[in-house]
Amino acid sequence: MTQQDTLWRLGAAETAQRAASGEITAEAAIGAAIARMNAVNPALNAVVEDLSAEAMERARALDKARAEGAAPGPLFGVPVTIKINVDQAGHATSNGVLALKDYLAPADAPLVENLQKAGAVVIGRTNTPEFSFRADTDNPIFGRTHNPWGAHISAGGSSGGAGAAVMAGIGALAHGNDIGGSLRFPAAANGAVTVKPGLGRVPAWNPSQKAERGMLSQAMSVQGLIVREAADLHAGMPTMIAPDPRDPFHVPLPWRGAPLVGPIPVAFTKATYGFDLHPEVSAALDTARDALNDAGYQVEEIEPPLLKECALDGYRALLGETSALLGPDIAAHGSETVQAIFEEYFRQFPVFEGTELLKMMAKRTYYARQWSLFTERYPLIITPFLPQPFFAPDRDTEGAEGVQEVLGAALWSYAMNFVGLPAGSVPARLADLPKGPQPINIQIVGRRWREDLVVDAMAAIEARVGRMCDVLWQRMN
Repeated sequence: MTQQDTLWRLGAAETAQRAASGEITAEAAIGAAIARMNAVNPALNAVVEDLSAEAMERARALDKARAEGAAPGPLFGVPVTIKINVDQAGHATSNGVLALKDYLAPADAPLVENLQKAGAVVIGRTNTPEFSFRADTDNPIFGRTHNPWGAHISAGGSSGGAGAAVMAGIGALAHGNDIGGSLRFPAAANGAVTVKPGLGRVPAWNPSQKAERGMLSQAMSVQGLIVREAADLHAGMPTMIAPDPRDPFHVPLPWRGAPLVGPIPVAFTKATYGFDLHPEVSAALDTARDALNDAGYQVEEIEPPLLKECALDGYRALLGETSALLGPDIAAHGSETVQAIFEEYFRQFPVFEGTELLKMMAKRTYYARQWSLFTERYPLIITPFLPQPFFAPDRDTEGAEGVQEVLGAALWSYAMNFVGLPAGSVPARLADLPKGPQPINIQIVGRRWREDLVVDAMAAIEARVGRMCDVLWQRMN
């Protein structure tokens, strides 16, 4: 293989280490990632704004500064992608909405600025569904993002472009965000690894915004990364959490917390609350449990508190706020498809309104307290993410049954947004199913502010299972 054939395969940690040592140049690393993007993106439609020219210019400038004695940043020469719902100066923050396709950002969002300060290079911007409010990725501006595993699986959403891109080899770090599962759905769909950070971990703000977001949107939405291997979260997230005064509620804690004494207790559950648990998902959970036990964790089967109530109250509250604040924009600017999906959301999850909504926003603290007490005893929890293998494209357009499979069954996803706890997604099995092979991800929930513990546990599972990208690339190439 030539250098260009191999460099795109490197993770963020290894790319940065080799580039900083002078073994490779930033220009070579970025050039290899762009070549890979040119080769595979036409079939995937994951990257919808190609920034190759400015990326190569920036890579050469980084190499020149390095040669003149500048210290390389911790992500020196690492190719990254940014989701199109976050501001990047001079580029459209369209959020998949036709009316916003020319809505140019006046400045960088904090995470974009922090990544570039650390030496990362943005090679493209990735696709999202309209309003970033589906677990599938399609919109009237750019069309559908496809899963590199095949047409039988949705690419997930709303960070579907990010998940498909990073697993196909387009960049080592893919930015995404998550208000009800938008980092974890694409990770599960594509066999990637992610951690949804806890509330306040990553500074968030779009300079282009004209009004502040609703309180629940602020409380439940977080920014993060989708990667191919757990180690790259340890490499990339310390940069993501760097402080920025434009987010006044950012929590300035270090990435690594204090070591825990003795074997770490881990709660384990297969509870799916009325939804059928597929044998392949059950087997993936068993693999995760066994991997952590063998790695020295102390795993105990026990059901966490109030999950179903917390999830449904949280999602109905979020939809109540969404209906009030975003509803007019969806009605005015959304496609017929997304309008129909939201109508079904509101039927399946009757929204809280008025005083009832205010009471539920207050009750969020009660749920968070119960989970805080539980994670004091169990700093980590192994849970299902979805009870069934990942769904097909457009499943959420298929009425009540489709919305129930996509979102109704995702109780473990949006509950963690409501209480603000970190939650990771990692593949624990490759299922050979009638429509084709697909990865099966499980979820690991963590104690507040301890994303590092979640990533360590995912690394232990990955050590047992292997990286899904290696299997995927054999199928693609």
